[in-house]
Amino acid sequence: MANSSGILGDGTKAVKIHHLIKAPENTPESVSFRESWDASKPVTVYKTPENLPDGTPCTAVTVILRTKGCAWWWKSGCTFCGYFNDVRDDVSIEDMFSQWEDAKEQTNGFEGCDMVKVYTSGTFFEDRENPPEWQEAVLKETFEMGLHLVIEAQAQMCTPEKIAWVASHHPGCTVAIGLEAYDDKVLRFHVNKGFTTRQWHKAVEMLKENNLRVKTYLLFKPPFMSEGSALECTTSWLIDVAPYSDEVSINPMNIQRRTVVDRLFRNKEYRPPWLWSLVEMITRAHSEISKLDSRVIVHPTAGGKLRGSHNCGECDRDVVAAIERYSVSGDIDEFATIDCQCKETWRAEIINDSTLPTPLGSGSFRRGNPIELARAP
Repeated sequence: MANSSGILGDGTKAVKIHHLIKAPENTPESVSFRESWDASKPVTVYKTPENLPDGTPCTAVTVILRTKGCAWWWKSGCTFCGYFNDVRDDVSIEDMFSQWEDAKEQTNGFEGCDMVKVYTSGTFFEDRENPPEWQEAVLKETFEMGLHLVIEAQAQMCTPEKIAWVASHHPGCTVAIGLEAYDDKVLRFHVNKGFTTRQWHKAVEMLKENNLRVKTYLLFKPPFMSEGSALECTTSWLIDVAPYSDEVSINPMNIQRRTVVDRLFRNKEYRPPWLWSLVEMITRAHSEISKLDSRVIVHPTAGGKLRGSHNCGECDRDVVAAIERYSVSGDIDEFATIDCQCKETWRAEIINDSTLPTPLGSGSFRRGNPIELARAP
């Protein structure tokens, strides 16, 4: 009997909902935007104060290169990462060498620097992302120049053969892995990371076996998590992963364009973390971390801005500066003299998140007129 009402469908083949929604990074406009970049120039090159592995203060140069993009992004991608905005699908090996030479020209051959951080918006030593010949050249060249090298990788991309190969070309360099959360449920449902904590442990073991340094990234306040939960979870994750890491870098969420988090933010369903939460996390974990030979780094990207970790607007600059100083000095007294009236509002939000059934948080607007913000498109 035919289904005349249409309630049960019209007999055509079912279609999965994710096939009906085109990801914004794959729209013609986004592709055209990416192809407008100059593939022969790096995304950015800049210098910052840093510490060498032995604790000696130094100047580091950060080189962010324009590549074909992260292999995990090709398949799915993380909910918070907008690095696909800076990639080009047609980057060649000639382009990669040209970008590297341009970075050296901008810094006069990395003059005055003892450390270089080479970021490729994915895994440095993944052959599908970056030409092996280019990888080898960067590893050898930085080693011969006496520069401490920091590169990035995803845990599932770390294989025994590749890690041994990296160690043979630049002994003792640092490999930074974006773990983001020391919790498999958060990795899967909040972050969509593509690997598990078990895979991270395997990668760490490989790095240690090859005498390479381990840097672990954690994400403060992944999407679909309240401020109070983020504070509790990230403090716990920091204490848990520090014994396995030479450095732990906590990255407070900043809203990157065309990401899942960006959609939530625009719909007023997500707020970046408070700067006070970062101070509290550091304070809670400091006594445990200080017992270990592990450095904690907190760098609030876009700190003080609405799309980055922020407070009320009055105290942001001072709090960001104190957090940045702590990342270099490791001295908890950096926070001894900072205070603001908005700290009570933050404290109330943390208490509410811990006692009320509000999975996405109970916080209110921190800046501007709430009525006017609610009216905004």
